Amino acid sequence: MTLPYHRSGEDRPVHPDAPPIGRRERNKQQKLERITAAATELFSAHGVDEVTTQQIADRADVGAGTLFLYARSKAELLLLVHNVKFADAIETGVAAASGLSDPIDALMAIVRPIVECNRVQIENGRTYLRELVFGDPEEPHRREGLALSLRVEAAFVDVLRRDGLSEADAAELARAISAVMFISITATIHRDLSDDGVVDVIRRQVAVMLARRA
Repeated sequence: MTLPYHRSGEDRPVHPDAPPIGRRERNKQQKLERITAAATELFSAHGVDEVTTQQIADRADVGAGTLFLYARSKAELLLLVHNVKFADAIETGVAAASGLSDPIDALMAIVRPIVECNRVQIENGRTYLRELVFGDPEEPHRREGLALSLRVEAAFVDVLRRDGLSEADAAELARAISAVMFISITATIHRDLSDDGVVDVIRRQVAVMLARRA
């Protein structure tokens, strides 16, 4: 049975027995969608450092006070926007890895869309990853981003387990690969590399890790 869909930032199924959404909730959702769209557009066009929260509020046609009900700072707005892109990149990578038998190829299939996602606007991606690492882990948007990071590690574990590693060893190695990936994306020394170049840097380090485990 195909469930009906509604628009709420992205298409998702609505259960036919679900109660209707009230006007207040619809208004809140519409404001969130406008804020997310405005932040996405402005961050993509100008970079997070060049955009103010007032510009986002004006573009979304909401007051600054209303904006801060959804995100308390520009950093949280970036997290709100980028979490969606990060989630999509993870799912793309996991799907690509599922059909690959070579562990390094499968790991890089997961890595590549994450690298690409975080380098569409390089400074935005670097700021996003720094916010995940150094910000308040209890802030809701950051907590969501950290959960996505754990999803990446779980995907790495699935690949490594297929290669015969124990659960414990796979988890340790997955954390190391994740660290290499995020450092390689954010490192200033790699800023002028192409996406392929960054992926190659990560691939070579992962190959050494796996060789030492053999």
